[in-house]
Amino acid sequence: MHTKPHKLSIAITSALAALSMHTSVMAQEQSQAEDPSVEGLEQITVTAQKRVERISDVPVAVSVLRSEQIESAFSPSLESLQTLVPGMSFRKGSTTSNSAITLRGIGTISFSIAAEPSVSTVVDGVVLGRSGQAFADLYDLQSIEVLRGPQGTLFGKNASAGVVNITTKRPSYETTGMVEATFFQGNEYRLKGKFEGEIADNAAGSIVMMKSGYDGNIYNVYNNRNTNGYSKEGVRGMLTVEAGADTDLLFIAEHMKSDSDCCADIEALPSGRNTDSEAAPNSDGIVDGVADLDLNQRLIDHDLESHTFDETTGVSIQVNRAFGEYEFTSITAYREWENTEIREGDFTSTAGEIPEPVFGAQFMLHDIGTRSWTQFSQELRLASPLGEAFEWQTGAFFWRQEAETDFTRQASCQNNDRQLSSDIEYHLQSVVGIDNPTQQQVDEFIADEGVTCNANDIVSTTAFISTVFDNWAVFGDAKYHLTDDLRFLMGLRYTDDKVSFKHNRYSNDFYGRTGVGVRGARLNTDYEGSTSETDLSGKLGLQYDLTDNSMTYLTYSQGYKGPGFNVFYNMSINDTRPISPETSDAYELGYKYAKGDLMVSAALFQTDIDGFQANNFDCSDGTCITRLTNAGAVSTQGLEVDFTWRVTENLTLTGGFAKIKAEIEDFFCPEGEDCTARSGLDVPFSPDLKYSLSADYVMEMDSFDVLWNANYTYTDEQYSDLPDNQGNFNPASLLPDYGLLNASVAFSFDEDTYRLSLIAKNLTDEKYFSTYSGDNFRYQVARDADRYFGVQFKARF
Repeated sequence: MHTKPHKLSIAITSALAALSMHTSVMAQEQSQAEDPSVEGLEQITVTAQKRVERISDVPVAVSVLRSEQIESAFSPSLESLQTLVPGMSFRKGSTTSNSAITLRGIGTISFSIAAEPSVSTVVDGVVLGRSGQAFADLYDLQSIEVLRGPQGTLFGKNASAGVVNITTKRPSYETTGMVEATFFQGNEYRLKGKFEGEIADNAAGSIVMMKSGYDGNIYNVYNNRNTNGYSKEGVRGMLTVEAGADTDLLFIAEHMKSDSDCCADIEALPSGRNTDSEAAPNSDGIVDGVADLDLNQRLIDHDLESHTFDETTGVSIQVNRAFGEYEFTSITAYREWENTEIREGDFTSTAGEIPEPVFGAQFMLHDIGTRSWTQFSQELRLASPLGEAFEWQTGAFFWRQEAETDFTRQASCQNNDRQLSSDIEYHLQSVVGIDNPTQQQVDEFIADEGVTCNANDIVSTTAFISTVFDNWAVFGDAKYHLTDDLRFLMGLRYTDDKVSFKHNRYSNDFYGRTGVGVRGARLNTDYEGSTSETDLSGKLGLQYDLTDNSMTYLTYSQGYKGPGFNVFYNMSINDTRPISPETSDAYELGYKYAKGDLMVSAALFQTDIDGFQANNFDCSDGTCITRLTNAGAVSTQGLEVDFTWRVTENLTLTGGFAKIKAEIEDFFCPEGEDCTARSGLDVPFSPDLKYSLSADYVMEMDSFDVLWNANYTYTDEQYSDLPDNQGNFNPASLLPDYGLLNASVAFSFDEDTYRLSLIAKNLTDEKYFSTYSGDNFRYQVARDADRYFGVQFKARF
């Protein structure tokens, strides 16, 4: 593993060298009020507190990626953009539905469809029930605001660790169009077209269409084709209407489809499952407690390729109406999300072929699951005018989500003779009608029927699951000016949550046999349950203007995430117990400065989380498994800094870093277990250090401009699993640190009517894994884990 001083020296040297080979320019779509070239960086605005305010006036730790930063990153997803936000990490799952965002080291990683994320994802004012709805693709964005720490007052829903607030671009009354084509190595392409303009004297509309595809960065030696790619297409339409009487309307409708053979798990440590395969790793395994990861591994040998199909439809109506100086807002939204997962679970092409008991032989395990989510939400707000001694917002929120899923697992039969006899005994009782079969009757039936339970005997079970979430809340947020420079901050939110589920699992095997991860006929389920909770979350703080251009703030805030259940395919009776809410208490001391060409923000924070919802080890029934529970108490503390410095009229530097320690304080243990050794150890996906540095330079020529950009991001090593009850981390779960250097150079013609960009990703060809998936050998490889080049052409008309 490289040492960090060595990495840092490479980063500084490479970033300086790359200033002569990269690109970005202030986006033409950005409003004049947000354009640093017009009035200075202090004019940059955000909606972090649900009203438009200057970022330097907001007493919240918020990182902002504006449209020009997003576009110059040439990255269409949160998976790649997360490297630009210190304190934010992305855990990629086997499908979008179980991928997750963590902020300051805190997030929820779960397969359960009756559990919520700790980080709320909001798109155009609409809270998404599952963060994965925003992972398919991002396009035509105005900004991404990342609010770090609990946001329990104004956002509330799923915001115990923070909020990712995504805003798309609004239609312009000026009739314009745009086409954009981007091509990368590996047969990757992205096409986008947009048309907007005036529809009537009081209405403007826009329509954006996109299509993209990629063959993939992994090669399957079983069928000689690339995998881990995607095919996506989507459309979004917007209509703004000035309806008179101080009323504005915004209509949004969008539809997105995605077909991806993602997310393939590669074998980076020896699994022993197919040692003669071309896809066997170049690794000595775990040596002296250190995993010898084959970071260059890009091969798999799978007889079933993992696949994910996503289809999302969303509509929303936003009404803004002025009552004198007061502003009323209503956001009504409905969304549907269909997700289908096909999963290779044995990760080899030789499984299920040997007529022997599965113990010692390769087993087969293949999954297919379909999920359907629908959600309806309604938010109402009333805000006082700004500039008064007492500024406030109050509102109400309602949200309902219904989900249905069916999940089938086919796997090798794995029972020994004793268990096989037990299965057949149950079969004779329930099917044949022999109430108390003797062992001789069981043996005779097995012999007559020729029943075996070997690796090549495939059994299966299907689970049918449904869940319903109901959430309503009332909230208020206020700021009172004690003096011209000193303000008292306060907020309160009352929340009511109810969660219910149904779970039915049936064996598809005639004899009710069990298999690898397959429960049999006697473990058919007919579970259902519900739970409800209420919560009162608050915020208190002080904000003080040090000068006309700087301020500091000190806040105490509470976060809340609702209750849930561990509802998944192989659910057992132990999982029917409710999981209590996750609550957090956060203290934050912040500083912000913005004047002319320099903007700096910094925050010291300490957050304590109780009832942390996590996959906890449970060996209470003799078999060690991981189960989503209220695992205990964790904390996160650290320092974050963001800055933007316009060094000259043509050179701008942007960057930030986060030094964070997220650790276990006290873990709840199953009865008979001891978890005290876990205290003080790291929470998964919480790198101690992340930082980024970007440089943008505009070279003005006689007939065109040359736009350079270089960006370096560094992510420290991190564990991707909890330690065991003895406080030992699995060496395979440690993901090494990595640094990425991206660069581009663009040529802008005719006042940016035409732009040609040359793009370089991961210039130093830094190899890394984004996720450890389990089984002591499985990892996922991000697109940016290899060097590749591309070109983009954009035209406006």
